[in-house]
Amino acid sequence: MKRVLLLNLHQKYEGIANGNLTKDLLNEAKTFFLENGYEVKETNIDSGYNVTEEVEKFKWADLFFVQSPVYWMGLPWLGKKYIDEIFSAGVNTVTYINDGRSQSDPSKTYGSGGLMSEKRYMLSFTYNCPKSEFDNPQGFFNGLSLDEANVGLHKTFQFCGVKPYASFSVHDVYKSEFDINSVLHGLNHHLNQTIQ
Repeated sequence: MKRVLLLNLHQKYEGIANGNLTKDLLNEAKTFFLENGYEVKETNIDSGYNVTEEVEKFKWADLFFVQSPVYWMGLPWLGKKYIDEIFSAGVNTVTYINDGRSQSDPSKTYGSGGLMSEKRYMLSFTYNCPKSEFDNPQGFFNGLSLDEANVGLHKTFQFCGVKPYASFSVHDVYKSEFDINSVLHGLNHHLNQTIQ
């Protein structure tokens, strides 16, 4: 059976970011994975976590589905803390052995010491900014794509050998005409088109 770890990297800010959209997206993803024969485990960092247990979840999973809001152009600080703690705690057992370089073999390059080369990940983000700010030389992100703007998280997974699926994103989350049903349908469509 295929195994997926659903990661809720939302950090609550009362009245501003309560986490309802993140929960709705994760529920949609969970339904998709269960209907497609996956065994599912979940982590909600805002509810607390045990580092040892999380490392075991990373060892167990074939796929990591990461759902996060973007705060100040990156992960919430608690999300970054989680990534730092779990990926570091998995050294030599789950996540990576070393940075990949070898004095005896110069062909081994930096970032090639990961232990999770048989695993995949998908990033799913929620943004207040419009989608038009990406891939736009006149936009806020100066022409960067969604993935280029989130290169740090991609490189973290790459360092550990994990291969990406196409990312998903939701935009304009504070607009009055925000349509949750359309968003959930969009995620379901993306998962159906992407996950093999």
